[in-house]
Amino acid sequence: MERGSNSESTNKADKQKGKKLGSKIEPFVTQGDHNARDLRSWAKRTGFVSIFSGEVGTSRGRSSTNRDGFRGESGGGSMSPKIESDPVQATTRNRSFEIEPDSNRNRNNSEADPILPERGENERGNTEASANWNNGEHNKIDDEYVGKHESIDITYPGGKGESEWNQPEMKYGIRDNPGFASLIYYGMQHYLSLAGSLIFIPLIIVPAMGGTDKDTATVISTMMLVSGLTTILHSNFGTRLPLVQGSSFVFLAPALVISNSHEYRNLTQNKFRHIMRELQGAIIVSSIFQCILGFSGLMSLFLRLINPVVVAPTIASIGLAFFSYGFPQAGSCIEISLPQILLVLIFSLVPLSIGIVWVYAFFLTAGGAYNYKGCNSDIPNSNMLNDSCIKHAYTMKHCRTDASNAWKTADWVRVPYPLQWGIPIFNFKTSIIMIIVSLVASVDSVGTYYSTSTRVNSKPPTRGIVSRGIGMEGFCSILAGIWGTGGGSTTLTENTHTINITNVASRRSVELGAVILIIFSFVGKVGAILASIPQALAASLLCFVWALITALGISTLRYTHTRSFRNIMIVGVSLFLGFSIPAYFQNYYQETAFILPGYLIPYSAASDGPIRSGNEQIDFIMNALLSMNMVVTFLVAIVLDNTVSSSQEERGVYLWSVVEDLSVDPSCLDDYSLPKKVSKVFGWAKCLGA
Repeated sequence: MERGSNSESTNKADKQKGKKLGSKIEPFVTQGDHNARDLRSWAKRTGFVSIFSGEVGTSRGRSSTNRDGFRGESGGGSMSPKIESDPVQATTRNRSFEIEPDSNRNRNNSEADPILPERGENERGNTEASANWNNGEHNKIDDEYVGKHESIDITYPGGKGESEWNQPEMKYGIRDNPGFASLIYYGMQHYLSLAGSLIFIPLIIVPAMGGTDKDTATVISTMMLVSGLTTILHSNFGTRLPLVQGSSFVFLAPALVISNSHEYRNLTQNKFRHIMRELQGAIIVSSIFQCILGFSGLMSLFLRLINPVVVAPTIASIGLAFFSYGFPQAGSCIEISLPQILLVLIFSLVPLSIGIVWVYAFFLTAGGAYNYKGCNSDIPNSNMLNDSCIKHAYTMKHCRTDASNAWKTADWVRVPYPLQWGIPIFNFKTSIIMIIVSLVASVDSVGTYYSTSTRVNSKPPTRGIVSRGIGMEGFCSILAGIWGTGGGSTTLTENTHTINITNVASRRSVELGAVILIIFSFVGKVGAILASIPQALAASLLCFVWALITALGISTLRYTHTRSFRNIMIVGVSLFLGFSIPAYFQNYYQETAFILPGYLIPYSAASDGPIRSGNEQIDFIMNALLSMNMVVTFLVAIVLDNTVSSSQEERGVYLWSVVEDLSVDPSCLDDYSLPKKVSKVFGWAKCLGA
C-alpha cells in the first residue's frame, strides 16, 4: 500500500483513532503461530490501525521506513507492531507484540541494514485472505507480518543466516530420552569423539614432566574419572547444556611452560610428582578465583567485554599454538601418520580411524618393520648403551606398538583417589599464571555455550546462567586439582562438532556416557591400553583435533559483521601479534635448542625470557604469560574490541536472553532451569538465573 495520495486521510484517521486508543493499549500476545484472525480481533477491540508497507526490498531508499523494515508514519498518534529481530542469531525474536511510537525514524545511515529475503509468490498468496480488517479502512496488513515470522532470516551483507545453510534438525533435543540402548550408543559416541582431549593430553605432558608409562596410564584413568564426575555436575547444576567437561588444551600450554622452567627442569628425583603437585596447587587457586567470578555474578559484567571478535581469535590460537608439536612428531612415522590423517579427514570417524591404524601399526611392528640389527625393542634403556642404535631409538619409540610398558606395570583394578600424588604445593608465580589461563578458558566456554545453544534449537542462556556455568566449571576444576589431572576442567570446544555431526543433544546421553567413563576409570588396564598408543599415531590425530579447534574458533565470526574492516583487522592483528610476540620470547635464549626437544622450546621462556626486572617471581610470570599464544591473542583482542568504537550491530555482540523473556514465555528457558529442590536452595541468587 503506497502512501503518496492517502497521507492526509491517513493522518485524519490516526487522529480519530488516537482519541479512542487512550493512553494505554492492550498488547497483542500470540497464542502460538501468528494467526491473522486473532490479529484482526485484537485490532477491532483496541481500535488499532496498521499503516506500514511490506516492501522491505527498497527500505533503504525511503526515509520514513524504520529499521525493522516497517513503514512509520509522521502523524502524532500512529502506532506499529514491533517485531524484535536478532541479527546475530539470524532469526526473528517473537517475544510479544507491543504498541509503541515510531522512534527509530531518524536512524544513523552508517549502520548496516539487515537484509530480509523476499517472500515467494506462494507465501504472498496465502496471506492475501487476511489483508483487510476493521471495516476495510486503511487496515491492510503486510504479508511479511502475518507470515511465519520464525522462518524469516536476517543477514548482514557478507553473512548468511543460520537456516540458510539448511542444517539438519536435531534428532533428539536436550530433554529428550531416546531409549536406553540409544542413550548408550550416543553417549559413547560423544566421548569417543573427544579422545584428543581425554586421552592424548597425558601422552604429551606426562613424558615432559619426567613421568613413566605407568604414570601416564594413571593420569589417563584419573582424567576419565574427573571428566565423568564434572560432566554430571555441569549438566545438572551448571548451564545444563549437553556439554562434556574435561581437561582442555587451554591448560596444556601452561603445564608445559611450568614443567620446562629451570626450577623444575633440573630435578632428578621424583620430578614428575613434584611438578604435578605444583600444578595441583596452581589449579586449585585459579579454580577458587573462577568460582568467585561465576557464583558472585561478576561474570555477568565481564560478558559485556566478550564478543565474537574476541572469542574467535582466542579459540583459534589455542589450536594453532601446537603446530610445532603436530606434524614434526607425526612425521617420524609417515607410514602411520599419513593414513591416520586421511581417514579422519575423509570419514570424520575418530574412534574407527584410530582402531584401523593401530591394528595396521601392530602388523608393521610384528612384521619387523621397526627391527634394527643389534637393537632391542626395550626403549630407551638398552639402546642408550649401544651407539649403533641411538639413531634408531627415536623411530622405535614413536612407531612401535610395544614401545610402552604400561600394560605390564598397570594394575587391573585401581580407583583414582584424591591427593594421590601428594599434598599440593602452592606457589605465587604458578598460581597467577593459572588464574590468567582460567580467564582464557572461561572465554572459550562462553563461545561454546552460545554456539551450542543456537545449534540445539534453544534460546541462548541468560547472563546469569552463563555466570552459573563458569562458577560450576571453577568448582569442577577444584576437583581436577585435588585428584591431579595436570590441568583444570572446562567445557570441551570439540563437543560442538560432535553435536553437529550426530544431531543429538540429549542431556541424558551425555550423563550416561559419563557414568560409563567413570566405570572404565576403575579398570587400570583400560588406561594402560590407551597409554600404549604409538606417539606418532597420537600426534597425527592431534593434528586433526587442533585444526578442528581452530576451525571452530574461526566459525564464531558468523555471529558478527564479516564485511566490517574493523572486525577483520582486530582478528588479524590479534592472531598475528598473538604469535609474533610469543615467538620473540620463545627464541630469546638460543641455548635451549641444545637442551630441550624442538617441540618443547616454545615452552621454555619462563626462565629464559627477556624480562629481567630484578624480581624473580615477576620475571617468571611475565615471561611465561607473554610466551603463550592464547594469552597474548586474548589480551590484544579484548583491548582492541572494547576500545575501537563501533555500533553493536557491526561488532556482532552476543545477544544473551534477558529476564524479560521469562515474563512472556517462562518455558523458553526450561532447558537451563535447575532441578526444583536445588532451585529452592539457590532461589536467592537471582544473578545466577536459578
